[in-house]
Amino acid sequence: MKRKMINWLGLTGLAALISYIAAMIFSPLAFPGYNWMEQAVSDLSAYSAPSKQLWDRISAVYGTCSVVCATCIAIFVSENRIFSKLFRIGIYLFTAMNWVSKIGYGMFALSDAGKEISGSSEIMHMIVTVLVVLLSIASLGVLAAARCRDRKNKGIGIWAAAALAMMFMGPIGMASFPPQYFGIFERFSTLAAVGYNAVLGVYLFNGFSS
Repeated sequence: MKRKMINWLGLTGLAALISYIAAMIFSPLAFPGYNWMEQAVSDLSAYSAPSKQLWDRISAVYGTCSVVCATCIAIFVSENRIFSKLFRIGIYLFTAMNWVSKIGYGMFALSDAGKEISGSSEIMHMIVTVLVVLLSIASLGVLAAARCRDRKNKGIGIWAAAALAMMFMGPIGMASFPPQYFGIFERFSTLAAVGYNAVLGVYLFNGFSS
């Protein structure tokens, strides 16, 4: 197929995934005492975190590219009437989630790493988190339902179902295991959406062809 610029922009999803994983791996090096098994990823980008500067540098690609990729996907499936209307609604919800995440977390980062949620910024951070989780679950559920029954192009639905399972593994693990393992299961939830955005980006790169 002859790829247009919007198809090439699908690769920004992969760039976002690589940037996010790199930030998770290397930012703790600037945070003495940080325990990735116990603490949330967001602790690394808190205002008072010693790793914030390093996190901001490494994750800069993720912050921009995730929104660019999701938006390009939404535009492409809308203009080309890709798959069913239900599928397109799922894409729009997923794109909205990326925008809420980008703007919300940018405006309401945690004040202190590991601090008890009490201040207005921390409360708003949690509200943004709830919105992101709800939009993620809704979009992935719709996308899985829209594509899994299609024999020709059900792969994208299977990926959505896998990402949705990862999202649920997060809260289930947090509730089932001691707090010492909170960080492990929290990462299942955060990586699910970022990873699926990369998958959709590859589909966009290939024009959503089978």
